[in-house]
Amino acid sequence: MIRTLSGTKNILVISLSNIGDVILTLPVIDTLKENFPGVRISVVVGPKATELINNDFSLNPIVYDKRLPLKAKIGFWIYLRKQKFDAIIDLRHSGFALFLKAAHKTSAFLKVPKAIEHAKYRHLYKLKSTLPKIGKFYSLAEISTNQNDREKIDKLLEENKIAAGGFVAVSAGAASHWKRYKASGFAKVCDYLADKYRFHPVRSAESGHVASNGVKIVMVGDKNDIGIVEDIASQMKNKPVNFAGQTNLRELAYLLKKAKLVISNDSGVMHLASYLDVPTLAIFGPTDPKKYGPWNYKSLVVREELTCSPCEESSCRYNHHNCMNLLSEDKLIKLAEKILLADTTKEPLSVSPSLLSYKRVLIVRTDRIGDVILSTPAIRAVKDFYPNSFVAVMVSPYAKEIIEGNPYADEVIIYDKDKVHKSVFASIRFANQLKKRKFDLAIILHPTNRVNLVSYFARIPERVGYNRKMGFLLTKKLDDKKHLGEKHEMEYSLDVIRAIGIESKEKELFMPIKLESENWLEDMLAKNRILNQDRLIAIHPAASCPSKIWPQESFAKISDKLIEAGYKIIVVAGPKDKKIANKVAEKISYPVLNLAGDTSVSHLASILKRCKLFISNDSGPVHIASAVGTPVISIFGRNQKGLSPLRWGPLGIKDKFLHKDVGCIECLAHNCKKEFTCLKAIKVEDVLKAVEEILK
Repeated sequence: MIRTLSGTKNILVISLSNIGDVILTLPVIDTLKENFPGVRISVVVGPKATELINNDFSLNPIVYDKRLPLKAKIGFWIYLRKQKFDAIIDLRHSGFALFLKAAHKTSAFLKVPKAIEHAKYRHLYKLKSTLPKIGKFYSLAEISTNQNDREKIDKLLEENKIAAGGFVAVSAGAASHWKRYKASGFAKVCDYLADKYRFHPVRSAESGHVASNGVKIVMVGDKNDIGIVEDIASQMKNKPVNFAGQTNLRELAYLLKKAKLVISNDSGVMHLASYLDVPTLAIFGPTDPKKYGPWNYKSLVVREELTCSPCEESSCRYNHHNCMNLLSEDKLIKLAEKILLADTTKEPLSVSPSLLSYKRVLIVRTDRIGDVILSTPAIRAVKDFYPNSFVAVMVSPYAKEIIEGNPYADEVIIYDKDKVHKSVFASIRFANQLKKRKFDLAIILHPTNRVNLVSYFARIPERVGYNRKMGFLLTKKLDDKKHLGEKHEMEYSLDVIRAIGIESKEKELFMPIKLESENWLEDMLAKNRILNQDRLIAIHPAASCPSKIWPQESFAKISDKLIEAGYKIIVVAGPKDKKIANKVAEKISYPVLNLAGDTSVSHLASILKRCKLFISNDSGPVHIASAVGTPVISIFGRNQKGLSPLRWGPLGIKDKFLHKDVGCIECLAHNCKKEFTCLKAIKVEDVLKAVEEILK
């Protein structure tokens, strides 16, 4: 239960009247049930839609018929007022809510952003706006049924020798005839599927009955669809099983859960199948699937692309109905088979509290290369969650090669705060350029004044990040506790996307390995007479701060011992650290390959991938090595929680870090008065022992 709203005991949801519309509000109801267990939730619904929720004992359906006379409507409002609700979620902008009192109530002036197109997400936006403390959203994919409902459907299936998962449910009806696909088209599609999928017998786990002819066609719908179904059946050679008019909504839900596939016009049946997470082929004509299409990932939409479609009109202005009439049976068959033959493994039920199916997402991480590498699981999670959205990643110039080639980033955007965009005016011009890109969401993984300002002036509607460095400019803020070092930096990045309901399934770091870099490496090693069988170890003796740099003499001594053990040493460092690296190379008693200042980030990744081991100070290349699978020994000095191995340590399975607490009460960092005793405390023997443990 939400802690800040724990006093909430009585919630009212004012839903819509049509069955399909009510189904689109079920995720709102599910979210309230999960966030407020045990709380009384009343739902205003139309008479027919009551069947969907009247067997759910956690809900109190309140039936409202919009055809009631005015006197009855006034009595209905008086009844609602007496209930003394704590929260009112008004999904239909009804006049009732205006005159009802509640601590939390949907604003009558609430405007849902245009970027939120689908009705389901528009409803969730209204919920989030009313109860902003809700942190997790749900779609439970379950309609409460009773024993009679289940026994009736099981009996019907058994009588018709149909196994669970052994039939395609077809709904040919729709509220408007303009939304109905032609009967002859349904007949051809159904006959094809009935003939094609007479495969191996399917045994029902519940009844034990064996279906002898594979997938059967089951027609569903209400009593108004009986004539439509009879018309389709008369044109079929394989007679379907006709359940039209024989089920209530709860029974229909129980039946659909057993279907292999549902084929439906834009109708209540389509929305019900989508909510229940049943594979669905939705046929659309005049209506817009972006607003009303199936939302589960197992489903597909089929429609005829016309200049006039979707018109969203109740009648065809050209009186030809071509958006449905020209839709070919072959197109339906192709997509139906694609679903039937697909892997439809069920996904987790939790859905995004961000409420949006964002079309254009900007992920921002403009600090060092190691930080960007540690953000790659977050980048992947966003793309996995919004697979059809455009995802751009904004980084500093030196991190460009980390994102280029990343399959989860559609574009790399460079923000150069040190040169090109250094001035205020240059940053404003950059923000205006971003504004033209029309991003819906900015995910700022690390707070800086500049990126918060840029995303604000770029007019990106939703901006999420840490509440630090002008964090007041963000629309969703997280408390910044990074300095406490309570978890790894990768997890801090993932916390930002968790705040909008995205959970990472994969936490592997990603560094693209480019063919050009692999070819460069091959040529470079050949020129330096390094053979394939040579065992290479790379060392990185530099870091961003003197308080992170292990003594040069120590790097030289460990290199000598490794060379004496049969390894070849490669020295790597960036252009700014070439001087330090050269000094270390000079102190090593044997020849080494010194590439300091001579490699790009991509080249470095190829080098590290070729090595058996990487020994480094706490720095960005550590995480590149982890990303390419090379074991790491990372050396830490400063005893500060925000800079500790817990936050910045390497993440590979074999990786090790070395860190010693020498009892400093306060770390003065680069102003250390003890000549970096913490780093000197790590002996060559400590590193050598770690090498042996990794390479044994």
